[in-house]
Amino acid sequence: MKKAIIALASILFLASCHANYDKTPSGLVYKIFPGKGGAKLATAKFVKLNVEYRIAEKDSVLFTTFGKFPKYSGIDTSGKNTAYSEMEILPKCSVGDSIEFSLSVDTLRNHNVNLPLDIYAKGDHIKGRIKVIAAFNTREEIIADVNKEQELEKTRELKDVEAYMVKNNIKGQKTKNGAYVYVENAGEGMKADSGKIAMVLYKGYLLSNGKVFDTNMDSSKGHAGAYPVKVGAHGVIPGWEEGLPYFGKGGKGKILVPAILGYGPQPQGNDIPANSNLVFDIEVTDVRIAPPPAPAPPQGFQRPQINAPATAQKPKQK
Repeated sequence: MKKAIIALASILFLASCHANYDKTPSGLVYKIFPGKGGAKLATAKFVKLNVEYRIAEKDSVLFTTFGKFPKYSGIDTSGKNTAYSEMEILPKCSVGDSIEFSLSVDTLRNHNVNLPLDIYAKGDHIKGRIKVIAAFNTREEIIADVNKEQELEKTRELKDVEAYMVKNNIKGQKTKNGAYVYVENAGEGMKADSGKIAMVLYKGYLLSNGKVFDTNMDSSKGHAGAYPVKVGAHGVIPGWEEGLPYFGKGGKGKILVPAILGYGPQPQGNDIPANSNLVFDIEVTDVRIAPPPAPAPPQGFQRPQINAPATAQKPKQK
């Protein structure tokens, strides 16, 4: 019965789309809601948007930039690379317009779009909406706007992190760029400063709902045991680079990472959505001095190639 109700809802949704919406040449169903007659996107090179995607049958949000860092994109008026995507609609729009559209998951897969089977079922439809915020003609303009939006996003994220700390009675120290560190135990000996190797046990979860996305404190995520981090080598997210130096061997605590010091607008698989603030419970099991780098060979020196003798045989299996 439940499946029948979902199927009926899907049919009604599609029927309403076909009754009230337009179609692009590739078959994408859409409707433009005009704004106040802003600049035409067909004459611009870049666009700034708010975008949201939902699975229509489940009404679950897959991705949104509304109230967060916006999306920036080039505009392709040739139509060569935009078939069956929202980018096919943009040249028809102006700044201030809003768009609603529907994408068939089956059709997207026919266009060789890789969609995870555990999220997008056969027959599903992605319901999207777009708000056209601004248009730009030069890279200098768009870079200046991105810098401004990054500062606004940082302010929003810090407010969310600070509100979480107040709610959960966490007393943290703010790092240079805005991560927060709660030191339960500072540890002993030398700190995990730049150039040192910290052996870290961690559990990472989303600040928004507490969902654990990774841990090596146990084997629940397929791996366990301390992870070596060379602090200052930029092999981990900036929030870790700024937070680990607060701890020595045996140190325990939390690093609270605003998205801009984590993964920013780039989602990490299905577990970390775009613009996610993160919390890490950490334990530093050891701090070591990093070994010196191997000396570079003299200029013009070539290492000899050593080949096994042609008569060499593989050892016999016991």
